[in-house]
Amino acid sequence: MTDYDVTLERTSGPTRTIGVSDDETVLEAAQRAGVRLPSDCRSGTCITCVGRLLALEDDDESGEGGTDQPLDAAAAFTYRRPPQALTDDERADGYVLLCIAHPRANCRIEVGPRVRAEVGDSPWA
Repeated sequence: MTDYDVTLERTSGPTRTIGVSDDETVLEAAQRAGVRLPSDCRSGTCITCVGRLLALEDDDESGEGGTDQPLDAAAAFTYRRPPQALTDDERADGYVLLCIAHPRANCRIEVGPRVRAEVGDSPWA
């Protein structure tokens, strides 16, 4: 199993990096690590758990940490099922539904109420 480092950044709050295995979602890993994230439906039909991809991080072999790569949400996540609550434009802008998103790279994600406020209402609500 592969683990990815996912850093959850809050505008007004602590930043936490969690390990996420490739068989769990970001939300599941956060809960396992004791990090509270908002969630509701857990099926990708609401916007409660939305985050925004800030950067992919590349492990460098020098041990000095990662370097940011260009934003590529399609390379960073796969989904358990299609994220119905996000429009194509929102997905292209890096928004991710953390309840159904599986990371495929080390990355940084902005989370919290400000991110939720940036996204329109769910078409299913």
